[in-house]
Amino acid sequence: MSDSVEFRHLEYLVAIHEGKNFTKAAERVYRSQPAISQQIRALEEDVGFPIFVRGGKDGVSPTPAGELVLNWARTVLLERRQIFVTAKAIYKGEVPPLKLGFSPFINPRLLQEIRSAYNELFPACEVQLSSGDQRHTLERIELGSLDCALLPMPIDQDLWNALQIAQAPLVLCMRADDPLASQAVISLHEAAPRIRIFRDPELHPSAHARLSEMFLEAGIPLHLSNSAATPADMQWMVKEGYGLALLDQLSPLESGLVTRPIARVHWTADTALIWSKTCAHIALPLIEKLIKQTGLLSKRKQPKSEQVRPQQLRLIS
Repeated sequence: MSDSVEFRHLEYLVAIHEGKNFTKAAERVYRSQPAISQQIRALEEDVGFPIFVRGGKDGVSPTPAGELVLNWARTVLLERRQIFVTAKAIYKGEVPPLKLGFSPFINPRLLQEIRSAYNELFPACEVQLSSGDQRHTLERIELGSLDCALLPMPIDQDLWNALQIAQAPLVLCMRADDPLASQAVISLHEAAPRIRIFRDPELHPSAHARLSEMFLEAGIPLHLSNSAATPADMQWMVKEGYGLALLDQLSPLESGLVTRPIARVHWTADTALIWSKTCAHIALPLIEKLIKQTGLLSKRKQPKSEQVRPQQLRLIS
């Protein structure tokens, strides 16, 4: 982008498009018509292409390239307004606590990353955490007692805003002294009769339905013998010899347990940030944009100039 393009130019472009002529645009932005015309001409010369077609029967209209510029201008201006509204709320101490729910089955690292990102975006603003099962957490979001939550997928995206933030392989969890632990990779058909510990199907029915589909696709019967409400319960059952379990590869393990990858399958544990389609918490648009731009657990090192750059500035650059 040319260094000569400023916020005021974007405001002029949007005003011209919406008013269909330069005179109405000038009135809207409190400038003279000749001044607006001159600045847009200079801008078009600088970028090297016309943004508007003048003198048509419908007044001033954008060129195809101008349509792209106008869409971008509206986005930038909206984001600028959001940034300053948010900054003013931070200054006046009017940012409400972010009430963040989470499932016991999400990786704790994700919760830490969300909190760190929020603290950087909203300094000195409070996060209130609440753990609970999937169904109860969604009910609380719907009722407004939670603003958003970190939950395992799948999630009905017709009902909820769902932004996937992580994906990790599912691995077999077993005792360290289990004969299978001597193998670097485990055959699913070999281990399947012993996979008997699962998350309680009633706590997240859609996730259990998807797991059943995956077993069926692999030609393996699903033996649901033991159900657990938390990862700690699952690991306790494994240690006590009730069977093997499937866990997120990055899950913290209790002593005496190990995990092994499954050969020739690509099963994953997917996690999303969930919020209501009617939620109006001031933080969520910025959090959503930050996650889409940078992710949460990216291992890529940013240039030093980016590492010291505030997240707020990255979001409006």
